[in-house]
Amino acid sequence: MSNELEFRLTLYPTPILRKRAKEVGAFDDALKATVESMYALMFESRGVGLAAPQVGLDQRILVLNDAGDADKPEQNLTLINPTIVAREGDKTLHEEGCLSFPGIYGEIERPDRCTVEAFDVDGNPMRREFEGFVSRIIQHEYDHLEGILLVDRLSPADKLRNRHALQELVDNFRAARA
Repeated sequence: MSNELEFRLTLYPTPILRKRAKEVGAFDDALKATVESMYALMFESRGVGLAAPQVGLDQRILVLNDAGDADKPEQNLTLINPTIVAREGDKTLHEEGCLSFPGIYGEIERPDRCTVEAFDVDGNPMRREFEGFVSRIIQHEYDHLEGILLVDRLSPADKLRNRHALQELVDNFRAARA
């Protein structure tokens, strides 16, 4: 029997996506099971990163695999209670999507590098600098931990281009609660 929990993606505009997530206090088997389940859902959803609020958890956990490939576990990176302590380098535009905003994409500007202080799943502290695509994924998922969403970073043109899809997510959310 697997330790995996059953998670589903939390879609915009579910309120937990707007909250600043709380710090993880216990580095235990429950945390490991949560992380395992987050990876499983991320790979199943064909994502490269996932933050705990995206599965309905009010915790500062993010997972990523820049290949988006479960067969490349060496590329898995788990950050618990991360803090981005520096954002540096050239700011570049790159198309981003988000599992909480299916089918919605926009050109997002972010610095090329970031330095992160965090803990691994066993509670060991780390401080690392990331660049390129991994840095972009971390910054995107870190936004989720701060309650900042893809829609907040979209240009006015991208918001306009995606307005019907955004409205459909809002309508679906309201209908599910009616």
